[in-house]
Amino acid sequence: MNSVLAGLPTTVFEVMSRLARETGAINLGQGFPDDPGPADVRAMAADAVVNGWNQYPPMLGLPELRQAVANHYQHHQGLALDAESEVMITSGATEAIAGALLALIEPGDEVVLFQPMYDAYLPLVRRAGGVPRFVTLKPPHWRLSEEALAAAFSERTKVVLFNNPLNPSAVVYAREDLELLARFCERFDAIAICDEVWEHLVFDGRRHLPLMTLPGMRERCVKIGSAGKIFSLTGWKVGFVSAAPEILKVLAKAHQFLTFTTPPNLQSAVAYGLAKDDAYFEGMRRDFARSRDRFTEGLRSLGLAVLPSEGTYFINIDITPLGEEDDVAFCKRLVAERGVAAIPVSAFYHENPVRNVVRFCFAKKDATLDGALERLAGLGR
Repeated sequence: MNSVLAGLPTTVFEVMSRLARETGAINLGQGFPDDPGPADVRAMAADAVVNGWNQYPPMLGLPELRQAVANHYQHHQGLALDAESEVMITSGATEAIAGALLALIEPGDEVVLFQPMYDAYLPLVRRAGGVPRFVTLKPPHWRLSEEALAAAFSERTKVVLFNNPLNPSAVVYAREDLELLARFCERFDAIAICDEVWEHLVFDGRRHLPLMTLPGMRERCVKIGSAGKIFSLTGWKVGFVSAAPEILKVLAKAHQFLTFTTPPNLQSAVAYGLAKDDAYFEGMRRDFARSRDRFTEGLRSLGLAVLPSEGTYFINIDITPLGEEDDVAFCKRLVAERGVAAIPVSAFYHENPVRNVVRFCFAKKDATLDGALERLAGLGR
């Protein structure tokens, strides 16, 4: 068996979800909403199954969806893309990340990773033969620094894998941080794989700034988006890949021999959804921000130390004031004794983990969040 995959342990995400099922706990661990998603987008997918094309669509994606992606990014982010040569559709963002790594690195190439990080990154890098180099980010602000980047980049750096907005820290990186990262990419001739699946989940008037839009980065970025995150349909697995033509040609080869294509009915529905007017996207952000604020206020009323949440579905708390030093043990006790499942943020690190931060998903109905707060009562006293 392949040693990279065979040697992987059971993830804490699986452990916590299993404990939640076994104990009947309120599961605020896994990052998905309990809302079914926009009815009109789902209806379009259903109609396309019954009345549309259900055989192989084009390998790069339905032309109407590729054009919709280009139009969407032009309108919302000022990013001009050619739908024919710079946009591809994948079966989710994780496939897009896997394909990009397989396409862009040779065994022995170094890949810069920012921890805390999405749990798929490291095994995918290793399976592609890459050598990981880590930049460790620390709460409460999780900022990039010149010193940390200088320690991670080298002449062997080929790729940077960067998540913005960042799960699990819920930070939205400002231009200053992105400009710093861009300078290192240019200096070391590295390509940035930009996992931007949370690009629409930003709050308090913030605007997502794609790394690709910065000077010098247009030809050295792979931008990855997700319909599942934009429309709260996490099971749909429809990803968008944008890159300069010479890069996209190679990415397409990896996609061809991974999944080849993505269900055409979902592609049709997503093309419709991306063209929705601004009111949908503004309302979606407003609704999630309201849930964030409701849960934040509830946690603070219990005496818990809540870290800033600028984007994503997540809120983090600092458990140090509770006298806790082990986030994994804390989360296991929380689900067993309080009936609430959360995720220890140390699970998102490979080395030198932060052990005092715990992540909750707030993308839930009010009754779910209120029920969790009731069970957490007295925790911070």
